[in-house]
Amino acid sequence: MNDPPNPSLLERLSALLMREPEDREQLIRLLRSAHDRDLLDADALSIIEGALTVSEMQVRDIMIPRAQMDVIDINEPVETFIPQVISTAHSRFPVIDQNRDDVIGILLAKDLLRYYAGEEEFNVREMLRPAVFVPESKPLNVLLREFRATRNHMAIVADEYGGVSGLVTIEDVLEQIVGEIEDEYDFDEVADNIIAEPGGRYRVKALTQIADFNATFGTHFPDEEFDTVGGLVIAELGRVPKRGDTLTLQGLRFHVRNADSRRVHMLVVEKVN
Repeated sequence: MNDPPNPSLLERLSALLMREPEDREQLIRLLRSAHDRDLLDADALSIIEGALTVSEMQVRDIMIPRAQMDVIDINEPVETFIPQVISTAHSRFPVIDQNRDDVIGILLAKDLLRYYAGEEEFNVREMLRPAVFVPESKPLNVLLREFRATRNHMAIVADEYGGVSGLVTIEDVLEQIVGEIEDEYDFDEVADNIIAEPGGRYRVKALTQIADFNATFGTHFPDEEFDTVGGLVIAELGRVPKRGDTLTLQGLRFHVRNADSRRVHMLVVEKVN
């Protein structure tokens, strides 16, 4: 009896495409195979992988931790917190009543234009939008659907005891799918890779060259194995950082402010007292 002929390359590829994937790993392999054969471009593959990743993530994986939230205290006069609004350049701010567990609403930065317009009875409390609270365990794909349905852009994250553990925005979720979203307030020039913030903190782009970082902070990090601050942080953690990760090196504390499932984008650096 003669053995059947070996299948041709075309037959093997057809069998690969016709076979239904049995799990997520097989689906990813199939998609990457399609990319290798120029059936998907790199951007499309990245977005699909990001969407699949989001379906397995929870709010706690990407939230801005409580300690790093930029908030406004309702008890402070407007002229006190206006400089903070300008320096952070956010469009929305959680408003608290003395402590971070007592979020009473969300203030839109554009509503402060009424203050500059000279409105006589300017009352911040009357301008607050309701704050939406979500649990740390909420799946990101569910949160994204809720954001779209309600046209809401920010949610306060509550822990199991009802306290505030952080916040999350629709941009945070979308960045897990499409990568970092830069807007008109993001700095892009090489000269702006390191920017001072109030309170002795610095915003540092992960792509900042280690030599430039050393020159600014007086540190002595080596650059033989990796060139950027992001590479340094990844090497020290032994994995791709998540938002909220913190580590201390050479007297500096590094907070991961912006990261997705593939890379770190932005760090906050401050000296350890």
